[in-house]
Amino acid sequence: MMSTTAELMSVDPVSDRKAWDALLAALGEDNQPAATLARVEELYQREVGAIIFTVMSADFDTGMSRRLYSNHPEEYPTSGYKQSAAGKWNDLVFGEKKPYVANTIEEIATVFHDHELIQSLGCGSCINVPIVFEGSVLGTVNILDKTGAYTPDKVERAMALRPFAAIGILAATITEQAEKIREAKG
Repeated sequence: MMSTTAELMSVDPVSDRKAWDALLAALGEDNQPAATLARVEELYQREVGAIIFTVMSADFDTGMSRRLYSNHPEEYPTSGYKQSAAGKWNDLVFGEKKPYVANTIEEIATVFHDHELIQSLGCGSCINVPIVFEGSVLGTVNILDKTGAYTPDKVERAMALRPFAAIGILAATITEQAEKIREAKG
């Protein structure tokens, strides 16, 4: 018997054994961190929904971020570094370690220079979820959807998925370290 969307939404995602099993299976795959972060995206899509889904690593000391994963690789490639958004976004996400939520393109435009691209992809709302490790923001999960999509309940669900995202970001960190070790031995 198929579960309805309402039934799926009533399950606490953190206690969802199948979600954890899928994430652990992804960690065993070769294509890291993409395999693990793809599983994280699947969970966010199921629980919250997104047109655009990206994961960024963050270096608070330098103010730089790097995209680790993107479901829109042409518009948002997974290469290079970019300056993190400044001002109220930075204060909220990096300083207070709280999510940034916008439900109109006008709100998005106050913090993101690429708001026209965001709008052209059909998005008018976003949630940027900080992933905290040892008291610092290790990275962010960035989900964007149509205008008005992110209700308080969806923001709460996005925040509840942080343990899955943290594992994905840590998988990226471990992958980078393993590559450096292989290069040094090489």
